[in-house]
Amino acid sequence: MQSVKERILDIKKQKNAIILAHSYTSPEVQDIADFVGDSLGLSQKAAATDADIIVFCGVSFMGETAKILSSKKKVLLPEPEAKCAMASMCSAEQIRQVKANRPGATVVAYVNTTAETKTAADYCCTSANALNVVNQIPNDKIIFVPDSNLGRYVKEKSGKDIVLWSGFCPIHQCVTVRQVQEMKRLHPDAEIAAHPECRIDVLNIADYIGSTEAILKHCMASDKKEFIVLTESGMGHRLQEFCPDKKFYFTNASVCTTMKMISLESILDCLENETGEIILDDKVIEEAYLPVKRMTDILG
Repeated sequence: MQSVKERILDIKKQKNAIILAHSYTSPEVQDIADFVGDSLGLSQKAAATDADIIVFCGVSFMGETAKILSSKKKVLLPEPEAKCAMASMCSAEQIRQVKANRPGATVVAYVNTTAETKTAADYCCTSANALNVVNQIPNDKIIFVPDSNLGRYVKEKSGKDIVLWSGFCPIHQCVTVRQVQEMKRLHPDAEIAAHPECRIDVLNIADYIGSTEAILKHCMASDKKEFIVLTESGMGHRLQEFCPDKKFYFTNASVCTTMKMISLESILDCLENETGEIILDDKVIEEAYLPVKRMTDILG
């Protein structure tokens, strides 16, 4: 009898499907994926392939972004109810209300937003390029949604007049200075690498700040042998894979249970029955694509 993994690989080949997994998913999910990485990077990978079906192992906004960039392909979510808490903290209507009170402001939406929310944005950004995008926008009046921590980081670095939303990632929000200091006491030689979704007081004591992909590249290139990594613990699997001779430490609270909902069994069911399909209105796809396109245009 075939194992779950063997059945997934067989059906994937039969249906010309591709499996994408975010770095925060479980190790067994990452190991069966064709590509592992951050949400936008994975969506761009999917758009560049000739696959007919995209199985996106991540939270729902990631599948929506893949659909926006690959509108003619079938995008499936193994766990349709795996929804990002931060993405739910900001709606298109809320943005329009704030913009009405701040005429002339440019709305920059973190990619961690729903497709509907993106339709109210002028530009999108990722954690890797947020500062670059904001710096290159020819306007000093910015409304940054929904992550207040990433927005505050960009505000301090850019010096622009940025209105912050009250959203946050629960995982990164729970990282405290006290926790980091205690970890540093236990691992005094470890370098602190933080995701910019962490609170500003935590970022202020970090040795390095970057997106998940940037943290991975930094740790690979660094002469250091130990790292305190302030992001979701799923990153540990990739870090250990690419840096087997190094040690990585995460806080006890750094687990996104939503990302961990995805299993090999749910991937198999998704592929076999083609469940969890992302369906977006053509107008939403068209309008949500614009801020994503402006982001890629501004970065060349």
